[in-house]
Amino acid sequence: MDAVARPASGSQGFQPAPLNRLPGEPPSPGQAFFLQAEDGLRLRLGLWQPRDAATGTVLLFPGRTEYLEKYDGIATRLAAGGFAVLAIDWRGQGLSDRLLRDPRAGHIADFADYQNDVVEIVVAADTLGLPRPWHLLAHSMGGCIGLAALLNGLPVETAAFSAPMWGLHHPRVPDAVITGLTGIARRLGRAELTAIGTGSGGTYLLDAPFRGNALTGDPVQWARLVAQAGSWPELTLGGATYAWIAAARAECRRLGALPSPDLPALIAVGGAEAVVSATAIHIRAAAWPQAQLLDLPGARHELMFEAAPVAERFLSSAVALFRG
Repeated sequence: MDAVARPASGSQGFQPAPLNRLPGEPPSPGQAFFLQAEDGLRLRLGLWQPRDAATGTVLLFPGRTEYLEKYDGIATRLAAGGFAVLAIDWRGQGLSDRLLRDPRAGHIADFADYQNDVVEIVVAADTLGLPRPWHLLAHSMGGCIGLAALLNGLPVETAAFSAPMWGLHHPRVPDAVITGLTGIARRLGRAELTAIGTGSGGTYLLDAPFRGNALTGDPVQWARLVAQAGSWPELTLGGATYAWIAAARAECRRLGALPSPDLPALIAVGGAEAVVSATAIHIRAAAWPQAQLLDLPGARHELMFEAAPVAERFLSSAVALFRG
């Protein structure tokens, strides 16, 4: 892709990066590249552009443990609809630099660090000359990062959220217990250890059976996600550290006390959501004057990778929002 191979003067030093595809997958216009963030970390971004002139750009913010390959089909569909798409592997996951000696640990010291990645996305989109208006498409942890970015002035016209992480879901463990465990871990210098109950060093997609999984009820989508995780284990991530849990809870509390951004939004949540707090999603949606809440009965966490009627309803609603 010319924009990546010959970046404009003053770019962030884009370097080609791999973007894996499973055998038999349809062609994709996507390409990936590395850039060095201002704090020295190497980040991987992916770019999908339509065949003809784009009518706008979608900034795609993935969730925890995720990687560009997972969204190749979604981004390709958006590109076929006339949008450029720019996505990222957040620091600490995918092919972006990992943050700990243990590459399996999902770690962050402060969610504010993710906003440094957001800055790099915006600078990259500007450097690449990606057409405006820009829009946000954010899933799970990406929804938490995205809401913070909107409140920081992210230059988008609309935002679509899939199961945004605006609160953690832990019905079997009281808040006081989690607070106590994370506090003890910090005091003992163990905050970078994987927290009990978050999956240790394994990969959820490879460890969990399809029956009763928390992500999707669609066997075809599940099989694709499992195939990706099995084919490219270097992209995957294990459980979250105590530091990540503490930082995530602190960020959700901080955002919960702030007003909603002044822009149109789509907020979608499944009726069988069991990864993030559905209650927090409903509270935010009710307090966002320009937001449309899309309840999807029976859907699990991965709304874009659910059964076709569910995924189509969310994606078509998001595209309608982007088109205005």
